[in-house]
Amino acid sequence: RVAGTRLAAYERWLAETHGLRFESYEELWRWSVEDVGRFWASFWDYFGVRAHSPYREALAPGPNGTRVEGARWFTGATLNYAEHVLARSDRRRAGGIPAFAGMTDEKAGMTDKGTGTANRGAEATGKGAGTADSVAIVGVHESGATVEWTWDELRARTAEVAAGLRAAGVGKGDGVVAYMPNVPEAVAAALAAASLGASWSSCPPEFGTQSVIERFRQMDPKVLFAVDGYTYGGKRFDSREAVAGIQTALPTLERTVVLPYLEPQPDLGPLDRATSPWAEFVVPGEELTFEPVPFDHPLCVAYSSGTTGMPKAIVHGHGGALLEHAKFLSLQMDIGEGDRFFWFSTTGWIMWNILMSGLLVGASIVLYDGSPGHPDMYALWRVAERTRITSFGVSAPYILGCMKAGIEPGAELDLGAMRSIGSTGAPLPPEGFAWVYEHVKSDLLLASISGGTDIFTAFAGGGPTLPVRSGEIQCRCLGCKVESFDESGAPVVGEVGELVVTEPMPSMPVRFLNDPDGARLHESYFDVYPDVWRHGDWLKVTEEGACVIYGRSDSTLNRSGVRMGTSEFYRVVEEIPEVLDSLVIDTTQLGVEGKLYLFLVMREGSALDDGMRQRVAGAIRTSLSPRHVPDEMRQIAEVPRTLNGKKLEVPVKKMLNGVPLDQAVSLDALANPDSLRYFAAMADATT
Repeated sequence: RVAGTRLAAYERWLAETHGLRFESYEELWRWSVEDVGRFWASFWDYFGVRAHSPYREALAPGPNGTRVEGARWFTGATLNYAEHVLARSDRRRAGGIPAFAGMTDEKAGMTDKGTGTANRGAEATGKGAGTADSVAIVGVHESGATVEWTWDELRARTAEVAAGLRAAGVGKGDGVVAYMPNVPEAVAAALAAASLGASWSSCPPEFGTQSVIERFRQMDPKVLFAVDGYTYGGKRFDSREAVAGIQTALPTLERTVVLPYLEPQPDLGPLDRATSPWAEFVVPGEELTFEPVPFDHPLCVAYSSGTTGMPKAIVHGHGGALLEHAKFLSLQMDIGEGDRFFWFSTTGWIMWNILMSGLLVGASIVLYDGSPGHPDMYALWRVAERTRITSFGVSAPYILGCMKAGIEPGAELDLGAMRSIGSTGAPLPPEGFAWVYEHVKSDLLLASISGGTDIFTAFAGGGPTLPVRSGEIQCRCLGCKVESFDESGAPVVGEVGELVVTEPMPSMPVRFLNDPDGARLHESYFDVYPDVWRHGDWLKVTEEGACVIYGRSDSTLNRSGVRMGTSEFYRVVEEIPEVLDSLVIDTTQLGVEGKLYLFLVMREGSALDDGMRQRVAGAIRTSLSPRHVPDEMRQIAEVPRTLNGKKLEVPVKKMLNGVPLDQAVSLDALANPDSLRYFAAMADATT
């Protein structure tokens, strides 16, 4: 199986074409980050990038001579992300070779600068040979309703949306936004915008209206795609009033397009500003064309969590998404033709963009629209069985939720097609690994990954030729020079330090919107270590080159000089069967040690009494340190979380230190805003 991976195929290609041979993954990784420009140039050739004009340099310094901050990639090249995604619908039908591999015409031909072909043969293109009439997208609703689009249908749907956008005056550099659930039409609209050189951004309809406005207003969009409503957990929610509010708040909006969701012909009465149903907007029968754009031309805008103030609007480019996602999915996750790729996500999370990029490597993608726990925690596993998912992606909290629910997917369902499981969103503790291998499947790759919206990818993740070690991320990804810095800014191994990236990556942000001089971007990542990306997580790199993430460095538990990441704390506390969820807050600030609070959500029938407090304290004292026994433990109804499921550590810390609720957090960015009332009342009572 290792020999048949796409990573192994790439290594064989490097040996044959470049004379490069490596004895281990660590050796290959080191070459990829010490000669980072050459690595990405090799992958450009290997993947067969179709460049409409050649590049001059694979990697050039930033405008101020910096190497990482502002690095410029593949200067002079023009390309289009959507063109590569839809290549399968325009393929040569012999041998399963992508349309842009092995071509010799003027635009796609190889030059001495490597502008776009790699005769890598069937071995490197993946397992299976998809055709234009094979399935590209499987859309599954929580009710069980399923729709399938072939590659040709995806291309046709994208073309008709692109024609509608073009008729509405949308072109290169314009903004297109979507307030839509995870349905195939959202993918078609995103690809249509990309084909025109327009920028795309999306939020799911469960986002609060103000949260959506704060995001979309920064883009000055011309067109808004929306739905009349959505369903979640078996309940129907009308979105028309929310869409009307968004329309009013976006002065640049010229057209709103509504996809019927709750009703076949919804009443659009509350909506204005040139609103039309989807069917009236699209223009069928048009040929799809692709606007050639520079490597760093804006593809989409993603947003920081927005838990404190205005979300950062992070611009990502066509070329960075194309190269980084193709590399990550094919070489790190071993996904390609013949695979069914799934990641549970909404349209507002970066994993949705990565899921869509599964199409880049020829995989069929499976979209799920609805609650992952409806009608029970088997919901997503049933989808995996029914659609024959080969690569199944979820969040670490979801895996732990399945574990605590006591379900047995491997025993109850046929998961024979599944070859890998991806986990992200939070560190996956050792017991999560054990549960997967014991209760899901014993012969799959469990790839815990870590990355971010900021970087548009994972920089530590799966290694299909490497062993899986419990509680660890297998490796640092190729082309990602991730290191752990100690307090003096020196790289360390085997010790916990700041997660930094010390060589440029093509998927680093092009810029932030409304940040004309780059000051906010610099402050966000480069103001601690000169010309080094500081991500804001605690990291340990092991002797074997694996990674362990310990949580956010700005929510560290620092007790009498002993630092600890929150993930370590949660692992110990949540191993106690009666504890359903937890939140730990250290109110230390400006070097003055504060109180350490532990908030616990108890299982039904259990309570945080004196006996339970003693058990929890004993577990922490034994497994962590006596200094980290909480000063106070309190029982709460639920842990506040972002819309993407992350625990709200920093805003709660601010509130307990006296910052008013409305200044500490944007409620519209939360999945359960009412959960903060407890902390607001607690803060009032203690100040």
